[in-house]
Amino acid sequence: MAKQVAIVMTEVFLRRLTPSLIPFVRRQHDFRIVSIHRPIEELRKLLSELKPSALITEWLPDVTEALLELRLPTVIADTDEHYPGVTSIDVDDWQVGAEAARAFAQAGYRSFACLGNLTPYSDQRIEGFRRELGDQVAFSMHQEDEFKEARYSEDFAQPHPALRAWLESLPKPVGIFAVHDPLGRFLCGACRRMGFRVPQEVAVIGANNDALVCGLSYPMLSSVSIPWDTIGEAVGEALRALLAGEAPPTEPIRVPSGGVVLRHSANYLAVEDPLLRRVMSYLSERIQDPITVDSLCTELRIARRGLEKKFREYYHCTPWEMLCQLRITRAKQLLSNTNHPISMISELCGFNDPERMAVVFKRIEGIAPSVFRKGSMPQSSKRQSL
Repeated sequence: MAKQVAIVMTEVFLRRLTPSLIPFVRRQHDFRIVSIHRPIEELRKLLSELKPSALITEWLPDVTEALLELRLPTVIADTDEHYPGVTSIDVDDWQVGAEAARAFAQAGYRSFACLGNLTPYSDQRIEGFRRELGDQVAFSMHQEDEFKEARYSEDFAQPHPALRAWLESLPKPVGIFAVHDPLGRFLCGACRRMGFRVPQEVAVIGANNDALVCGLSYPMLSSVSIPWDTIGEAVGEALRALLAGEAPPTEPIRVPSGGVVLRHSANYLAVEDPLLRRVMSYLSERIQDPITVDSLCTELRIARRGLEKKFREYYHCTPWEMLCQLRITRAKQLLSNTNHPISMISELCGFNDPERMAVVFKRIEGIAPSVFRKGSMPQSSKRQSL
């Protein structure tokens, strides 16, 4: 007999998890979809009538706690807040912020800022951004709360005077990390209305890498990739364990984030120096090719010593180190978002040797590619880490 499982979440979140949950239908799981936007008492009544064997939901303030009172075996798919008897699964939000900070620093920015939205994950992502920059680097922060009544895909909020004053005050050019994609889209629109050029004056990186939001932003939005397939698989496995009567873990499950997917709102080609633009374009387009710094200099007809001097002044690294960073960023995206074997990923990223990729990956990230792909980051509660 099929086991009935209730899924209570937004359509946006359901779209992200569906590919990984489809195999469970073949295991005779009967999913019942309920919008989390229904009034709380209506939700509770519906679930009481359905009597599901288990519940999959996303975290929303005031809603989650009310659903947990039903005492169903529950998986929460987007929080690292631990609830007794419940499996909590989330991306490592500190790492999400760190990825954005690393991308800005690699691009040579000296001015940094964060735009938050007063949620727990926002605090974590901003903290990860700050940690990655280090205590010696100043950055500015602004909290935006105009999205409380808006749905994820909606885009109608207007910049208020406080946001305008904050944007005016930031030293330009500035790299701003918006803690999720709708906020990044909103920020790009605010800059456009205020006459700031994106990315020349204000570079923007969001988070989630939602193709719909990023693609419909102007300019198209750069974003930290979230491995939704991996999160969905973790949700499916947690569901299987709960239905089998296994005890849920005593700590949240955290999934490593992917790297930054660069689009028009933040890219390496925004630098003023035409030589650096040429070189970064060359490197970005040839990540998969077995190029060297010597072959780059020969093809672009530039002096290696002068090029390395410019790179150290602007990016604080050598051209070869930059190429390695670009390749590892691409490798992280493929490790997070595909099932390609590591040998194939090494070829797609220009290493052509998985052992060589492993050496460079561990030097930059501190862990092996295999550990990055399957392992969670160190467990710690939200209250301990903030």
